[in-house]
Amino acid sequence: MQGVRNWFRHYFSDPQVVILAVLLVLGFAVVLLMGDMLLPVLAALVIAYLLEGLVVRLQRLRVPRFAAVLIVFILFMAMLLFVLFGLLPLLTRQTTQLFQQLPAMIGHGQDALMRLPERYPNIITPEQMTEVIGSIRTEIASWGQRVLSYSLASVVTLITVLVYVVLLPLLVFFFLKDKERIVGWFLRYLPRDITLAARVWHNVDIQIANYVRGKFLEILVVWVATYVTFVMMGLQFAMLLSMLVGLSVIIPYIGATVVTLPVALIAYFQWGLTSDFGYLIGAYAVIQALDGNVLVPLLFSEVVNLHPVAIIVAVLVFGGLWGFMGVFFAIPLATLVQAVLSCWPRMPPKALAAEQ
Repeated sequence: MQGVRNWFRHYFSDPQVVILAVLLVLGFAVVLLMGDMLLPVLAALVIAYLLEGLVVRLQRLRVPRFAAVLIVFILFMAMLLFVLFGLLPLLTRQTTQLFQQLPAMIGHGQDALMRLPERYPNIITPEQMTEVIGSIRTEIASWGQRVLSYSLASVVTLITVLVYVVLLPLLVFFFLKDKERIVGWFLRYLPRDITLAARVWHNVDIQIANYVRGKFLEILVVWVATYVTFVMMGLQFAMLLSMLVGLSVIIPYIGATVVTLPVALIAYFQWGLTSDFGYLIGAYAVIQALDGNVLVPLLFSEVVNLHPVAIIVAVLVFGGLWGFMGVFFAIPLATLVQAVLSCWPRMPPKALAAEQ
C-alpha cells in the first residue's frame, strides 16, 4: 500500500495531471450517462469537427469565416439530401428485394445441405443435417421475430429520424458559425493553466483528424471500386453489398471477415459453384488485398500505428459501452488513450524505489 500511496502522491500532486484526469472523467461520464439524450448534439459535434477542416482551408484562401461556413454547410446539405433522396431509396429497394428472395435462397441452401450426406456418407449423416437445418430454422424464426418487433416500432423510429434530420443540420451550422464563442464559453469554466490537457488535445486533434479524413476516403474508394466491380460482373444487390464492404473498413480485421459471408452467399445463390462465382470472389479478394497493402499505408502514413491487439480490444470495449457508435469511434478513442499515456508524466523506476 505504501508504494501505491507514493505513486498516487507523485502523480496527482501535479495540478496539471489532476485537471487532465478530471476532464477525462467528466467527458466519459457525460457520454455514458447522457449519451442517448445528447446523441444529436454529439453527432453534430463530430460532423462539425470533420467539416471544420474544410472551413479552415477556405480561410487560408482568404475567404471570410462566415462565407467559408456557408459554403461548407451548403455542400454538407447537398450531400445529406443526396443520401436521403438518392442513395437511401436505392438501398431500401435492394434490401426489400433481398428479403423477398430470402425464402428461395434458404430453400436452395437447405437442398445443398441435404445433398452433403450423399456426397460424404462417411463424414456426414442425414440426421446431423436434419439437426443443423432445424437449428438454422430456429435462428431464422427468432431473427424474423426481432425484425417484426423492430418494424412495429418503426413509427417511433421514423419520428426520431425526422427530428434528427431537422436538428442535426441546425446544430452543425451553429457549431461551425459560433465555434469561437462556444469554445470561449467552455474555457471560462476551466483553470487558466491547462498545459498538459492542451498538449494531449493537440496530439489527439492531429491524429484523429488524419484518421477520420483517411478513413472517409478509404470508405469512399473501397465502396466505389467494389460497386463498379460488382456491377460489371452482374452481381445482384451491388449497391447494398458494396456499401457493406465500404463500411466494413471501419472495423479493421473484423469488418472484412464478417462482410465476406453475405458477399459469398449471394454470389453462390446467384451462380452456384461456377466460374462466375470464382471470378467474383477473386476480384473481391484483390480489392481487399489492395485496400490493406496499398490504400491503407498510403492514407494512414501519418497516423499513430496501433497494434492489432489494441485495435481489437478497443473495438470490444467501446463497442460494449456505446454500441455501433463505440465501434465506429473505437480507433479514435484508442488514439485518445494512447495520447494520454504518451503525455502522462513518467516517474523513473529509481525515483519510485527511493520513495518506497
